[in-house]
Amino acid sequence: MIKANYHTHTTWCDGKDSPRKVIQAAIAKGFEVIGFSSHAMLPESDTDWVLTPEKAPRYLREIRALGEEFKDQIRVLCGVEADYVPGGANPDRSTYAAIFPDYIIGSIHFVLAKDGARVPVDHTPELLADGIREHFEGSAEEFIRAYYRQVREMVEKFDFEIVGHLDLVRKFNAKHPYFDEKADWYREEIGKTAAAVAKSGKIAEVNTGAISRGWQTEAYPSPFFRELLRARGVRFILSADAHAADTIECAFDRYGDAENYLERPWQT
Repeated sequence: MIKANYHTHTTWCDGKDSPRKVIQAAIAKGFEVIGFSSHAMLPESDTDWVLTPEKAPRYLREIRALGEEFKDQIRVLCGVEADYVPGGANPDRSTYAAIFPDYIIGSIHFVLAKDGARVPVDHTPELLADGIREHFEGSAEEFIRAYYRQVREMVEKFDFEIVGHLDLVRKFNAKHPYFDEKADWYREEIGKTAAAVAKSGKIAEVNTGAISRGWQTEAYPSPFFRELLRARGVRFILSADAHAADTIECAFDRYGDAENYLERPWQT
């Protein structure tokens, strides 16, 4: 196994630290690979925490330059975490052809409601509750079903490598419960989603971000969801979803060693 983290955010988006500081921390912690994955919502970019078409080439140049500078100590990769919003942003490799990232993490942070509203999945518990009440007639089930339909559409339609935090809808559920994770309808949804990921051949990340931010004690996807994915032959990588240099190996001892999820993914 190699010690690597491919899901890392910096001051290029909503991260706390510069890429240089993250690289230095990764070297100090014995990482062999550090991959950067700035938030991106191309072709649109109407929020202040994502790469814009103007910023994306400069992001690439800085990460590549740092990779050259530190090449004798660590391998530095330049990726993006690309959002999917139906009718708008997408994580397809053709969309990012101008910067040619080493990899793309396809993620969903907004669920598109029937009225066209974009309901944030993981911003705050209050915004989530407001969005469900105002745009999904108060039905958490309908919101979550829409989320997983969007996930399945993303993995089926677009060319990218890694599926980010598959069950992000769980983020606030431990401290602000709003649905039953053992309900039949919920397990039906994640079962269909596991099958779609397996059919796509994409890699699923075991993401410890909710642990480092204090919302969960368990990684994404949940243990039950991971079993469904594993049974269908889905490959995993371990990711910290780090937004600061000091969280790049959060809970790696639990998921890298105890469960042996850390794999060398698409590159040699």
